[in-house]
Amino acid sequence: MDLKDCGGVILTAFHSFRIHADEQKHAADNRKATYQRIGSMSLSPSAPERCVSRDSMEDYWSEMKNIEEERQGGPEELMERASVDEAELEEAWLQEAGLSTLVTGTQSDGPAEALLSTLTRSQAAMVKKRLDNYTQTLRKRNRQPMRHVRDVFSTPDASSELTPPVSPNGQIAPKLPQWNAPKVPPSCPADTNGSGSASETVVLSFDVPYSEGAGAHRKGRECQDCRRICKDDRDLPVFQIVRPRQGVTRVNDLSSEDIKKIGYISLIELTTFYDFLGIEMKRNRVVRSRARDCGIFGVPLTTLLENDQKKSPGSRVPLVFKKLLSKLEQTGLQTEGILRVPGSASRVKHLRQELELKFYEDRFDWDQVRQNDAAGLLKMFIRELPNPLLTQQHLPAFTAAQSISSPKHQIQALHLLILLLPEANRDTLKALLEFLRKVVAYEEKNRMSLWNVSMIVAPNLFTFRGKNVKQEEMQGAVAAAQLVRLLITHQDLLWTVPCFLISHIRKMNEAATGKKTPTSEKSKRRLLKRWNLEKERERSEVTDFRDVNERRANTRRQRQYLFEVGGNIGERCLDPDAHLLDVYRVNPHCEWVLKSRLT
Repeated sequence: MDLKDCGGVILTAFHSFRIHADEQKHAADNRKATYQRIGSMSLSPSAPERCVSRDSMEDYWSEMKNIEEERQGGPEELMERASVDEAELEEAWLQEAGLSTLVTGTQSDGPAEALLSTLTRSQAAMVKKRLDNYTQTLRKRNRQPMRHVRDVFSTPDASSELTPPVSPNGQIAPKLPQWNAPKVPPSCPADTNGSGSASETVVLSFDVPYSEGAGAHRKGRECQDCRRICKDDRDLPVFQIVRPRQGVTRVNDLSSEDIKKIGYISLIELTTFYDFLGIEMKRNRVVRSRARDCGIFGVPLTTLLENDQKKSPGSRVPLVFKKLLSKLEQTGLQTEGILRVPGSASRVKHLRQELELKFYEDRFDWDQVRQNDAAGLLKMFIRELPNPLLTQQHLPAFTAAQSISSPKHQIQALHLLILLLPEANRDTLKALLEFLRKVVAYEEKNRMSLWNVSMIVAPNLFTFRGKNVKQEEMQGAVAAAQLVRLLITHQDLLWTVPCFLISHIRKMNEAATGKKTPTSEKSKRRLLKRWNLEKERERSEVTDFRDVNERRANTRRQRQYLFEVGGNIGERCLDPDAHLLDVYRVNPHCEWVLKSRLT
């Protein structure tokens, strides 16, 4: 080949390279334009009135661009997908609601009969509707349902009382007490302070099921709560909680069995609540992915915790996740643009490989991890979970909460959704939200407002599988930033258990197991006296401020807590502010136990 021919080959190759580079640049510009167009669509007048700054929108589409570029560099996720079958979705709903015996018709120890006896009329009507839909779908497919809806409910009237439940073996079970919801108190008007702030105080009571409080929607009246719409960070409502006399119950205060029952009732209540608000309770079908059983990234949370508990018993949040949060808290809270400014893609990829190989051998050098690298690894960990942190089946319900105009109703929906999450997901989400609240607290230094943080986190929490992100899904992620905003702001409230759910549990346990033999009144009075003496001693102690932290550190794990055990509850750690006489009245047959717990 002569010199002239060589020159022609080089020119041709250079021309091809330029064409390829131009195509890539054109594709990148198209993606950017798409993200900006979707952002503007999400903020159109037809959407809920949200005031989102241009900087926040820039944060959002930049984050989406980073996610897409990262996905293009890796293998496409393989998932086993199947056509959505309405009967299977209804069956999954009934099973998750603890009513699997209505589907299988087999004898089991499930709580179906006791659960049905505690439902309000509205909740019972919703169960009837789902069961009827399941039955009709099976008929269309020429399959005979194990139990017809008439076997469970007496009349088609939505407001009808429940008939005595029929056990799977065909026998009529004894009539159990019907739980009647207390009357709904009138809505309290929003109070505004005299400083000129637009924030308002909204009274939130845990005594009445949220679906009963949404009666205005059911009767076609105007709901005062739905007239309140947040417009910016200042206007986030301040929720005034009506503290229950039996004390505030947090999720971790209850036994695992009672938490499982809380999940049953929460699903029924959420579906009823959404129905009153005119929102369809959609569910994604759970799809199986090729999840890893070892390593760190792409490993299910439950598998990670099983591995972590061998090294650190009692772990509730994956160790690597906690370490990444700790690294960011130590060095990144005051870094400008933390979470927004991405780390080097090559460095993050290298650090990921290093973590996979060395983390569990304690050989990983955390000093080499920069703040932006840690933020990138944190978001990558969340995105690559085989099952999203908010779970595949409940993502549509989380997204649907965005269409609720009332902040009060939004919080109530999120409250029930948090209680529906598996324990590992709920604890990991709580750790993430606590960290994000700290990021927002340093806004003056890191320039990360509540909206900035929410816009960046939303695309990572509301993960959609596959390389091609649909426009509708991206719009949903933009809208989800409002939910992230509420989750960060009101996280302390969301990790409590409403009183009406505790009442459901007590009724279920009474119906299922009956009352236990009362314990010794003398022993109970002795425990009460000891508990009161300890509280008085703590209040009267005057200790030098310098010794307070040291004393708390030494006694934190040995501190004694009062539990009510048995009777109509599995186990409940009592709030120090609980009125013990009120607790005794609702559960006179329990044992009162003082014991320590990990805090």
